[in-house]
Amino acid sequence: MKASKSTRRNLLTGLATLAGEVFFRRRADAAGMTPRATEGPFYPTPSMRMPDVDNDLVKVMGLVEEAGGEVITLRGRITDRKGTPRSGHRIEIWQCDLNGKYLHPGDGRNVVYDKGFQGFGHDITDEGGRYSFRTIKPGKYPGRTPHIHVKVLDGDTELLTTQFYVAGEPENKRDSLFRRLSDEQAESVSMVFVETTSGTETEVDVQV
Repeated sequence: MKASKSTRRNLLTGLATLAGEVFFRRRADAAGMTPRATEGPFYPTPSMRMPDVDNDLVKVMGLVEEAGGEVITLRGRITDRKGTPRSGHRIEIWQCDLNGKYLHPGDGRNVVYDKGFQGFGHDITDEGGRYSFRTIKPGKYPGRTPHIHVKVLDGDTELLTTQFYVAGEPENKRDSLFRRLSDEQAESVSMVFVETTSGTETEVDVQV
């Protein structure tokens, strides 16, 4: 028995509506999520990292002097899209030193690396999803605005790779990756620094 034109039209309309609703839900689910960014060429593999991989990148075990640059505390929370804390998750950061040099053999520029800077660190989120790092304000790498690379993992599963930027940095407007972000996305990964009795601090929450 053939379906009438009206029935077919209603069926097609219903399917289109359903598809639209699914598409909208996917977009709505993605709203507010921390934007992804390229890992870049200088992610240090385990063999490249310093022995004391922890959440303090300013102090290298066995050295008296701390890293050069402006020391900051970077902290925040990692949650899922519903705001539920992601506890026990590993968060990694890596960045260039105050001279713009990465802890990576692929960065072959004739620039002396600051051996007092750990270059890479990780922390494990607590029951509230909180993380914390002691590091330096990111320096300038040629062709990029100052930034910190960030990776979030659940065990061996990578959930997110992104980058944090300095709020109000003039170079942001000329950075090809930063310019791809919407205003909302840029704000979500921008570091606003405040002076406290403990020093310079910034807080960036991650939703993944």
